Amino acid sequence: MPTNAKARMEFSAGGVVYRRAKNGDFEIAFIHDQSKKWTFAKGHIEPGETNASAAKRETEEEMGLRDIEEKAFLGTIDFWFRDRYNTPGALIKKRVYYFLFEAKGDTRGVPQREEKITAVKWVPIDKALETIDFENTKVVLERAIEFLKKLL
Repeated sequence: MPTNAKARMEFSAGGVVYRRAKNGDFEIAFIHDQSKKWTFAKGHIEPGETNASAAKRETEEEMGLRDIEEKAFLGTIDFWFRDRYNTPGALIKKRVYYFLFEAKGDTRGVPQREEKITAVKWVPIDKALETIDFENTKVVLERAIEFLKKLL
């Protein structure tokens, strides 16, 4: 990185969504993103939005879900990446605020194709940690699982 280049900070919010399966066990929803990785929905926080409302909006949009209910704040993760669009090569530090949401009933989800999301899948809670592809997001998933185990 050139010494005169400045890094910039971006803020996003996202959601970990769960539902109760017909057998009463919990399932966690994942999206297959543009990087061909299994992860959680997230996106930019728009002016005037709270972190929680942005997380709900982005999660509903990217996963094609409606009427999800916020259950808990799961914390934040930070990561660095290089901009590919606005200022190619610029270094960006992104902070993502994650929230836990419950989807009611037999909600399936529909991937938001314009965001290059190719699939939404529900995974039993005991298979969730082996499904997530981004190591830094595992801590958020672990917090979600810990929360859900208290509900059993």
